Amino acid sequence: MADSFTVPAAATQDERVFPAPLVAGTNDFASVTETVCSIVEAPRAPKAWYVIFGIAVALLGVLGAMIVYLVSTGVGVWGNNQPVAWGWPIVNFVFWVGIGHAGTLISAVLFLFRQGWRTGINRFSEAMTIFAVICAGMFPAIHVGRIWVIWWVFPIPNQMSMWPNFRSPLLWDVFAVSTYFSVSLLFWYMGLVPDLATIRDRAKTKARRFWYGLFSLGWTGSNRQWHRYERAYLILAALATPLVLSVHSVVSFDFATSQLPGWHTTIFPPYFVAGAIFSGFAMVLTLAIPARKMFGLEDLITMRHIENMCKIIMATGMMVGYAYAMEFFMAWYSGNTYEGFAFVNRAFGPYWWAYWIMVSCNVISPQIFWSKKARTNLTLVFIMSIFVNIGMWFERFVITVTSLNRDFLPSSWHYFSPTWVDVLTLLGSFGLFFTLFMLFCRWLPQVAISEVKNVMPQAHPHHHPSEGKEG
Repeated sequence: MADSFTVPAAATQDERVFPAPLVAGTNDFASVTETVCSIVEAPRAPKAWYVIFGIAVALLGVLGAMIVYLVSTGVGVWGNNQPVAWGWPIVNFVFWVGIGHAGTLISAVLFLFRQGWRTGINRFSEAMTIFAVICAGMFPAIHVGRIWVIWWVFPIPNQMSMWPNFRSPLLWDVFAVSTYFSVSLLFWYMGLVPDLATIRDRAKTKARRFWYGLFSLGWTGSNRQWHRYERAYLILAALATPLVLSVHSVVSFDFATSQLPGWHTTIFPPYFVAGAIFSGFAMVLTLAIPARKMFGLEDLITMRHIENMCKIIMATGMMVGYAYAMEFFMAWYSGNTYEGFAFVNRAFGPYWWAYWIMVSCNVISPQIFWSKKARTNLTLVFIMSIFVNIGMWFERFVITVTSLNRDFLPSSWHYFSPTWVDVLTLLGSFGLFFTLFMLFCRWLPQVAISEVKNVMPQAHPHHHPSEGKEG
């Protein structure tokens, strides 16, 4: 009887009808648990982990030294000048906020839309979000100059009887980024609870049993707990979804609410959101491709996951390219001389090289993902993901610096050049990010065990054991 339902070989290759499995190989529930937990339980991490972690810690030390030097000497150690009063600190802030954008999209939006392919990558994309927002939040704190009074930006009583200006987009950033961090942290931690309990139950030492038991909050896996957990997870996902649009829209208001040509444009909120998703998914690929190889997660983070992310990068890259074109069109259509000059200056002025690096990396290079061969070539995908991240950093540089260096008065034009402190602070922020991420990879489950099991055939009520163990 089973043979009468055999699908022809040609049809099985048509992914539009029979998509590739989300869990490859001959995995069952037990093997998925073993694959994920064995990484945490192993007495030693892979050698590559120690190499990457060592480099990251070294860069983190550089970051600490630069912050100490900055606070003790003053913001004059940066390349910021007049008229470019906003330099690399703001560029890095917007870049890192964008990197953290994919985590909420993968976790919340794709969860609400019941996209099963999110399950293999949502855990460490959520972790990436937390760590990227930490890196982003550092830059507004240190760029104010007098870092010891940074708490004045928060709406709390102080000895000066001062209150922040609630009409300032910079204050909106405080609320938007802190809300984004809080919700993302809660969403990430809540998803970890069942898996932490699994590691607790498998623990062989008292210390591991205590710590994983403490953070698993007494999880027993009862039917009532799962019911409450799934309901709360759904509510959190619904609350987090507006953040995908709101956070980077608010960040764009730092620029769009000004009167400066090149910034004063209504396209910035959707343009920034698309760019943030674009760069966020690129960073997920940058992290996922080495991680799946280093920790043996090829069966759980499959080529289907990678292909889908490549398609999203290609789509959002075209959105970003459309925004670039519309900026020039609106500058011409407005008839505003200053606006028109600002965009001509971007493409052909002293920073022309930065503009064309941005266009090449963000608009041209993702077009290679139209080809399935390109989407399934891991080396090429990894290189392209790095190009996208480079291009998105240059996008923030172009927006910030080229709009400022030539303002209304030619007598005040000035070329911006970063100092060695700028460069080392940027590199140090990557050290902070990768230090936190590598610690996460070593001590916490990188893949959501229960969610991966939910998309396996064995979880289907009509699954029959005779169908085999293929995921």
